[in-house]
Amino acid sequence: MTAKRGMNSEDLYKMIFVSDPQMSPDGKQIAYVKTVIDEKTKEYRSTIWVVPADGSGKPRPFTSGPKRDTSPRWSPDGTNLAFVSDRTDEKQVWIMDTSGGEGLQLTSMRRGASNPVWSPDGKKICFTAQVNPEDPLDELQKPLDEKAKEAEKKKKLEEPTLVTRLKMKSDAAMGLIGNSRSHLFVQPVCGKEPAKQITSGDFDHFGPAWSPDGNYIAFCANRQKDPDRDPWIVDIFTVQSDGGEPTKITDSKGPSTSPAWTPDGQYIIYAGHKREYGSATLTKIWKVPSEGGESVLLTGSFDRSVGDSMAGDSHFGQSENGPIISPDGRTIYFLASDSGNTSLFAVPLEGGDVDLVLGGKRQIFGFTIDGSGTTFAIALSTPTIPGDIGVFQKGPSKECLLTAENKELLEEVYLSEPEPLDFKSKDGQDRLGWVMKPIGYQKGKKYPAILEIHGGPASMYGCNFFFEFQVLAAKGYTVLYTNPRGGEGFGQEFLHAVIGDYGGMDYEDLMTWIDFAACHDLIDESNLGVTGGSYGGFMTNWIVGHTDKFKAAVTQRSISNWISFHGVSDIGYTFTETQILGNPWKDYDLLWKHSPLAYVENVTTPILIIHAEKDQRCPIEQGEQFYVALKKLGKEAEMARFPESNHELSRSGKPVLRVHRLNQILRWFDAHLQKNQEDYDLPL
Repeated sequence: MTAKRGMNSEDLYKMIFVSDPQMSPDGKQIAYVKTVIDEKTKEYRSTIWVVPADGSGKPRPFTSGPKRDTSPRWSPDGTNLAFVSDRTDEKQVWIMDTSGGEGLQLTSMRRGASNPVWSPDGKKICFTAQVNPEDPLDELQKPLDEKAKEAEKKKKLEEPTLVTRLKMKSDAAMGLIGNSRSHLFVQPVCGKEPAKQITSGDFDHFGPAWSPDGNYIAFCANRQKDPDRDPWIVDIFTVQSDGGEPTKITDSKGPSTSPAWTPDGQYIIYAGHKREYGSATLTKIWKVPSEGGESVLLTGSFDRSVGDSMAGDSHFGQSENGPIISPDGRTIYFLASDSGNTSLFAVPLEGGDVDLVLGGKRQIFGFTIDGSGTTFAIALSTPTIPGDIGVFQKGPSKECLLTAENKELLEEVYLSEPEPLDFKSKDGQDRLGWVMKPIGYQKGKKYPAILEIHGGPASMYGCNFFFEFQVLAAKGYTVLYTNPRGGEGFGQEFLHAVIGDYGGMDYEDLMTWIDFAACHDLIDESNLGVTGGSYGGFMTNWIVGHTDKFKAAVTQRSISNWISFHGVSDIGYTFTETQILGNPWKDYDLLWKHSPLAYVENVTTPILIIHAEKDQRCPIEQGEQFYVALKKLGKEAEMARFPESNHELSRSGKPVLRVHRLNQILRWFDAHLQKNQEDYDLPL
């Protein structure tokens, strides 16, 4: 028997990620996406798997191949499964008989297809596809050949790009957005007829949902005259399933997304808010007549935001968060993050009290429901389970875990279980933090500790698996984390508290936590490190300019200068004004006051700057400014630049680069934080 060991960064290659659990209509099977890292290519590979919902059998592969198959969707009668695959290079919608056989390619869109949704009678599928106004109409359903791709590539390199949109960048695209827009198409499943485009215009359309009678499709869009000027406005529309002029159903002052029809077709349920607290407003569940009218708030008494806000680095792919309506139309189910956990909740169609359906110290990051409304497919994670698929039954309230995807890896390694600690903030509010002991910890010994700070700031740390934290613990570090104000999971007041106060009470929350945690008998308070990404990177930069408490810092995908950040980010043209409450031409002093770069002369902490070169969310110039200033001032600083990577480097970036990133973090902390090898039961 092989002796157990600590987890290392290269274990990422052994990780298996699950997502998008889809319950079959009869409640007997669950389809889900399984993503692995190819042993030879070191690239992600996703396939569709199916597991019996009653636990009577092992998971079996439904698709195979070296590419990515995602978005499994059961036909209404359960005889077919639609999915998206890039096996022919461009993503297209495919269909397979659930009894087995060869897949049938349903779409052949010029720029790919995604998000398949079955019609209630199972005869059609609605999907989204990108349409470039320069594309000939008769070639929309002919994939680009190699000659056409080369021509487009050459044009980008040899001709100037004329920009007319306010929102010009996309982090996902790692560059300019281009002229394409997302439109809805309806494709007969028989495949004998071409897909019909049912939306048009210079707008993006997404989130399609069929009416129960199949005559209409609800969708989301910002169809204002200039959508980029106020990108927060998203409305629910309906359009006839064979096309026509869309009807606006909502009159939103903020985002309205995830539409779902009640079984009688009388109402549309959606998630959204009216920006009562600006961009930092809790997302709620609403009901609006399907013919349009006044929206009714259903979760007004629930002081939490709809959706899964848990921060993490061990998931890959999208999963449904709700709202999902019960087959009898009486109940609406949804996920929400609450005090470090993401759980399943329910609210009556008529509104009222929100009930906890399925909770626990964990993250439920996806769910669907069967045709009877009694059986749920769930995707879940705990501090010691990266991600698995389970089933939950109402009534007798039975829950069963159906997969153990990472069993082999987890049997090889020691894991650190976080210990929750309650503490008081500087202004006397109750707070919660976690301490992860280093692997090999000996009682009575003291160890270096690293403070981790999440991004967002509208995110949340909690009871889920965090690969980076486990690697740090395996290398002999105590890992400390908490949720400073400005994050999700603790109510509206908490979420909004950071607006206009970046570096204020959020900083005090973190300092109060580190002072409290440092009193823990295992922590060497003279041997502390700090790291974080995005908002966590901003806060790391801010911390080292305001305290010398930390012996080493690693700042990742950070913001250092709110003045130069404005306009260069894919969200920066709104984010600065909504978060800091100013812009460079009117509020220069205010933006500079909240910029870590303004305090760079105070820095004494050695700092490593990690930044992706194609990050469009927090562009690399933010890291460069901080680095150059530190070096010119004679401070100890290094910069690790990651090629062909965006803001998502730590979560879905190239596996090889994700491993390099972890190794850079370890290298820096190992060089600046002292560890006594004799204080560990296991060799480090």
